[in-house]
Amino acid sequence: MPLIADRLAILGLELPSLATPAGAYIPAVVSGNLVFTSGQLPFVSGALPATGKVGGTVSPEDAKTYAATSVLNALAAVQFAIGSLDRVTRIVKVVGFVASDPSFTGQPGVINGASELLGEIFGDAGVHARSAVGVAVLPLDSPVEVELIVEFA
Repeated sequence: MPLIADRLAILGLELPSLATPAGAYIPAVVSGNLVFTSGQLPFVSGALPATGKVGGTVSPEDAKTYAATSVLNALAAVQFAIGSLDRVTRIVKVVGFVASDPSFTGQPGVINGASELLGEIFGDAGVHARSAVGVAVLPLDSPVEVELIVEFA
């Protein structure tokens, strides 16, 4: 498989700078051969591209894109923790939170934005277990938040 930086370039993507934590925590913790990221919002250049509830003021299609952006931010935290994404051997689990209008039930489709991108970047190593959870509100009124558990060598 090509280097992860090459895969990102082929996809027309690049990792963002590590997002500054919005509270008293660090972006990622290493335990054994696993990296646990903190929840990552879809920051682009330090700002959220949208706020509000999915199925309300935020469309499911846009939210799916924001879930992919959140994954890039999470991967920046993984890279910071282990030095290189080329060390990743498996995406173990994705947990996605969707700030949802009370009538919205399409959380899995939104978090597919994260899951599909991980598959494109890591191939078979990007196939993972997952939770997609609807919530009333997320920090800073973000429409989505994603966290990862990643295995590395």
